[in-house]
Amino acid sequence: MSIYDELKKALTAEEPVALVTIIKGPHIGAKLLIGPDREPMGTLGDPDLDRVVGRDALGELAQGQTLVRHYGEHGEAREEDVHAFIESFAARPRMIIFGAVDFTAALSRVARLLGYKVTVADARPVFATTQRFPFADEVRVDWPDRVLADLAGELGARDAVCVLTHDPKFDVPAVMSAIETKVGYLGVMGSRRTHDNRLVRLREAGITPEGEERMMSPIGLDIGARTPEETAISIVAEIIAQRTGREAPSLRHTEGSIHR
Repeated sequence: MSIYDELKKALTAEEPVALVTIIKGPHIGAKLLIGPDREPMGTLGDPDLDRVVGRDALGELAQGQTLVRHYGEHGEAREEDVHAFIESFAARPRMIIFGAVDFTAALSRVARLLGYKVTVADARPVFATTQRFPFADEVRVDWPDRVLADLAGELGARDAVCVLTHDPKFDVPAVMSAIETKVGYLGVMGSRRTHDNRLVRLREAGITPEGEERMMSPIGLDIGARTPEETAISIVAEIIAQRTGREAPSLRHTEGSIHR
């Protein structure tokens, strides 16, 4: 099987892989295909270069980045003899939404449009149905700690957890479980009063100051959103701003009424 056949197979299965191609150096055109759960395929012409570039490619893949990196002939840092083009074919970022409410329907639709693999979860089977959330890739009738126990190993900096419930039996375990993962964004819906009351329960449950800092609550950017659809836009905009490191007026950092 050729390296391109293996790449096609991985893409069809939605497995994250990176394809490295030497575009300048002694072995122009040499390729290496690598992924987090697979044996590397191909070679860049030198075993030490394979090892160093393969390690870096996995790091870029985790961030979903495609770029050119420079090395010495044997993988030495801070040299320019070899230019390696690292092309990342990352899995779709995941968004896990807790709470089968109207805001969830709008958020799952917007998130799917932006390329997220969306999971909606609620412990109430009468509300958590595929008919109510047709844009979700998966609808789970389960408690949040069990959902996140299943998915924790798949969550990273590009992923998001959004807690849209106001039920302590649901939102406290959702937040406590989410902060144990490596998820990049954790947003929690509610008014400022709701958030203050939730913080009391979370502290009783043992949340750390670092865990509190990870929460974006009230959720979303301060753009005056009122409807579920507008709120969904404010949430994904906050996720994008946080991921790209841009300054944006998050509700967490403002004061006064959310709905002026």
